[in-house]
Amino acid sequence: MDFRTDRMAPSTSNVHRRPLPYLLSIVIPLYNEEPVISLLQAGIESLIPKIPCAVEVVLVDDGSRDGTFFMLSQWASENAGVKVLALSRNFGHQNAATAGLDYASGEAVVLMDADLQDPPELILPMLERYCDGYDVVYAQRIAREGEGPLKRVTAWAFYRLMRLLIHRDLPVDVGDYRLLSRPCLNALRQLRETHRFLRGMVAWVGFPQTAVQFRRPQRAAGHTKYPFRKMLGFASNAALSFSAFPLKVLFVAGFVMAAAGFAYGLYAICRVLLGLYVVPGWTSLIVAQCITGGSILMGLGMVGSYVARIFEEVKARPLYIVARSINIATAQTEPQAVMAIPDTEAR
Repeated sequence: MDFRTDRMAPSTSNVHRRPLPYLLSIVIPLYNEEPVISLLQAGIESLIPKIPCAVEVVLVDDGSRDGTFFMLSQWASENAGVKVLALSRNFGHQNAATAGLDYASGEAVVLMDADLQDPPELILPMLERYCDGYDVVYAQRIAREGEGPLKRVTAWAFYRLMRLLIHRDLPVDVGDYRLLSRPCLNALRQLRETHRFLRGMVAWVGFPQTAVQFRRPQRAAGHTKYPFRKMLGFASNAALSFSAFPLKVLFVAGFVMAAAGFAYGLYAICRVLLGLYVVPGWTSLIVAQCITGGSILMGLGMVGSYVARIFEEVKARPLYIVARSINIATAQTEPQAVMAIPDTEAR
């Protein structure tokens, strides 16, 4: 598979070659993915013999309502190197991914989706970049197969907007499919905010990063869990929880409106002083009131969204709750702010 290196800040002077990891963890969150699990299992198991190091697979069932957990448990019963976490309810993709990262034991960890739009064979060139010394190797899409024009346009706009709002080093056309070194993962695990945007968090922690480019295939089975409505909510949540830029936009908009109102007032006063005719109409007054009132309400709503996030962060609830687990020892240390129900199956 063709790929090229895309070096980002920080400086690559910190990049030095290193050996293969003693253990590679592959973390896969799943939600109602019953149709694709057999294909995923075949893809992962055909890839593992090609990986030149030990491999474990961490599967996180994010409160699925179909037969996902049953099929994952069957997979784990056939292979002790497959770990399964079943969350007590649907906590969302980012929290489920966080659970898998928390329980991964590898010196290097790959986070990927289950729909096979993240090709498992891309892990091999990722490992090569890891050995070159990069702590983050992300998969960057250069083409998206099987998607309509609307999806392509909205996806293009989403990544550029996120780069503007969140972090200047946030790579475009990059999802959560990436390899993380253990030092980078340990730094990432210190960030326990409730509203999570892992792509932005990985960019924030830094470490040398590079890209492996690929053509994104169609979904192997099932349907997407991120339609336009959810993608819009995801973008809004990422922007509000990771950046104060929307508040700055509101300040600038308010300043422009105030300046325009002040200028219009001076214009009206000058007309009166010069004895020019002034139409005592109500249209301009109503329009000004509507604009001002709408802007105030919009600003209050934006500030309220930030206050709501502060309220949720202060409560410090766990990011997820593990209801059941398979092939995971109960003695495994759990990260701070993570709770597990004692009903745990260990093999």
